[in-house]
Amino acid sequence: MTVAFLFPGQGSQHEGMLHALPDHPAVGRTLAEVSDALGRNVKELDSKQALQSTTSVQLSIFAAGVAVARALRELGLQPKAVAGLSVGAYAAAVASGALSIADGVKLVKQRSELMEQMFKDGYGMSAIVGLSQYQVSEIVATICSDKLPVYVANINTAWQIVIAGSVAGMEGVLNVARARGARKAERLNVAVPSHCKLLEPVALALQSSLRGMTLQQSDAIYISNVTARPLRDADDIRTDLANNIANSVHWYQGNVLLKELGCALFLEMNPGRVLTDLATENVPDVRSVAIETSSLRYAVRLAQL
Repeated sequence: MTVAFLFPGQGSQHEGMLHALPDHPAVGRTLAEVSDALGRNVKELDSKQALQSTTSVQLSIFAAGVAVARALRELGLQPKAVAGLSVGAYAAAVASGALSIADGVKLVKQRSELMEQMFKDGYGMSAIVGLSQYQVSEIVATICSDKLPVYVANINTAWQIVIAGSVAGMEGVLNVARARGARKAERLNVAVPSHCKLLEPVALALQSSLRGMTLQQSDAIYISNVTARPLRDADDIRTDLANNIANSVHWYQGNVLLKELGCALFLEMNPGRVLTDLATENVPDVRSVAIETSSLRYAVRLAQL
């Protein structure tokens, strides 16, 4: 069965997630590599207190995703394609062979630290369920201004849209969305307005860092966050990694593309099962499994069917 590896983004984290990873030698080696590149034990970052930090969250998610993907590869599972949501894109790039793990750690650390520095309070992200991308975009266009910045950030499914921006701007959009019949319109536990033009300074800094790094052509198809297109070229992946923070994530379209590429099994790397639930809605005829709620061996058996 043709397999795609999915790598979650911020919001999937939970206390103790690195300590709960599968017991496999590749997991231990990967966490050691991440720790060496970071200059501290990465397993210190998954405590309840540590996870109050965006940097701890993103580094933990990155480490978990890469570790599980490496374990699956050592068990003989070669993905045809990889896709990562937001910070998950860096784990996907490592798992595809395009980016080294050391450079991945550097980029995720830089990205998350800049995000924390830029936005201390008054900004964030919100989810709207039950309205289309067109409907949400129309509402956003009527609210967004220099004083009330708010933007469409993630198209997770055809009917689940995430917005980002100032709290006041988001509240304006959410109030209109509720009035127009949204089933859910609420703030997310995210303090930074990711995937919109407010993050352009972070994208520019990442572009500069990535220019000094050597990337390789991937050995698995890498699905772009920004365009939802299949990539293999090192420079194309470099561009996507730099720019995804300041652009909308087209996750729904990416899921559809994976199916069109022939992927019949989606395996979500740790932590969580957010992407598995999205895939079940986006492409219901594709089998989707979260490793955290199943096992490595079960995933390998499914892929062999």
